[in-house]
Amino acid sequence: MPKDYEIAHQNKLEPITEIAHKISSDIEVESYGKYKAKISAPQKTNDSHVILVTSINPTPYGEGKTTVAIGLHDALRKLSIPSLLTLREPSLGPVFGIKGGATGGGYAQVVPMEEINLHFTGDFHAITTANNLIASMIDNVLFHGNELDLDPDKIYFTRTMDLNDRSLRNIEIKTSKYTREEKFTITAASELMNTFCMAQDLEDLRERLDKIIIGKNRKGQFVYVKELNITGSLLALLKEAIKPNLVQTLEHNPVIIHGGPFANLATGCNSIRSLKLATSLSPYVITEAGFGFDLGGFKFIDILTRKEKLPLSCIVLVMTIGALKHHGVGETTELAKLQKGLENLHAHIDNLKQINVPFILTLNKHPEDTEEEIAILKRDVENLGYQIITTEVFEHGGNGALELAKEVTKYEPVIPTFLYEETASIKEKIEAVCTKLYHAKKVIYTPLAEEKIVEAQSFSKLPICIAKTQYSISDQKDLLGYPKDYEITVKDIKIYNGAGYITVLLGDIMTMPGLSKTPAACQIDVVKEEIINIF
Repeated sequence: MPKDYEIAHQNKLEPITEIAHKISSDIEVESYGKYKAKISAPQKTNDSHVILVTSINPTPYGEGKTTVAIGLHDALRKLSIPSLLTLREPSLGPVFGIKGGATGGGYAQVVPMEEINLHFTGDFHAITTANNLIASMIDNVLFHGNELDLDPDKIYFTRTMDLNDRSLRNIEIKTSKYTREEKFTITAASELMNTFCMAQDLEDLRERLDKIIIGKNRKGQFVYVKELNITGSLLALLKEAIKPNLVQTLEHNPVIIHGGPFANLATGCNSIRSLKLATSLSPYVITEAGFGFDLGGFKFIDILTRKEKLPLSCIVLVMTIGALKHHGVGETTELAKLQKGLENLHAHIDNLKQINVPFILTLNKHPEDTEEEIAILKRDVENLGYQIITTEVFEHGGNGALELAKEVTKYEPVIPTFLYEETASIKEKIEAVCTKLYHAKKVIYTPLAEEKIVEAQSFSKLPICIAKTQYSISDQKDLLGYPKDYEITVKDIKIYNGAGYITVLLGDIMTMPGLSKTPAACQIDVVKEEIINIF
């Protein structure tokens, strides 16, 4: 089978204006070349069927949620069911790292895949620059007399860059007037990205930017971005980026891509603005949330649907035989690994049942999967009272998801059940998620976390956004399968006041990833003006 980029290069794209007209004649299109565009349309109320695609805990290469979401969208369109797909924008960190891009794979891709995976329409660059304008202004205030009386040891806002670089996790800023500790966060986990993705429009973004906490003054009071007097400049940098982007699938169906927060460090969902645009334009909307249900899927429900009072029709839980085997740690045969690894699927089923939204178990079939392995999976699921729908979108595009497409149309929208009340304390919210979703027996707080929780009490009505490893439902990447009765550690708290939630850091999670020994950046090349080996 050809490689992903070879399949993409062989595809003849349709002009983006034609793609836009497949959605609505009301759409305003600002083309970025022939095949990408910024779009807008009059907002209207529409009782859309929103379908959330999530997965079990993945391998380092992912489970193919984006691939399945694209194939499902193509399949619905093949059945003459109007649908729209909303996705996140890729970060250059994974593109040049180990995971690769975020445009699907095989015959279920969004294109032009190289442009989307690299600079796209410049949204990430705009967000990175706006974030770093805030950071540079903070140090400018400190240097020129410190009129805001900032405490240099209580600066909470960090610089950002859209690349993996472990050397930037902790740095020291030295000037002739002061020295302070600083760090970088990758753009996809930055406070600006989080704030940007929660904004409804430019005016809402203005209010959110003003509310971002940059640190504390020497009196112990919070200091906000508004006091830097640069919100107008931030909006000038972001005014084009806030418009959602339109591209197409290999089967020439419209896809909205906008915002790119990581799911292990942030919400893992595309922007609220793009989701609301999609629901106003289509009766069926598919959206994908990053990593396993314990991360992006749960955060989509707990933060986005809670805020927007957004009903969901159903949840598609994606799995692969490879990932199930990955969770069969300690076993020696392939079938024994699979059998043991089914525990991770059981964990996610137990978690989904608490949400009270219909869910569909979906195998993202790979060519190397054997009939015996698939039979073991199906038998196990049937013993639990469920069925598995097999998709083969990687090899067959929309034709590989027709059964799944028919299944998702059987459900009506419902409001999910939330694991905690808005009025609960910060610790009660943390412990509800850690015990009910992560199945920990006890939550331990570091002294820093205890201090930050006390500091954040006036923001306790905000929902929480937990940052942790994506490889396990726990806070330990090697605790695979279905861990129970273990202790979980809260190491820090960050108030993302502009985004409207409190980020809780568990375990040894890093907000600036590092590169592997042989990253994807060593393989990508340009041959005869075509980018090759990008995945």
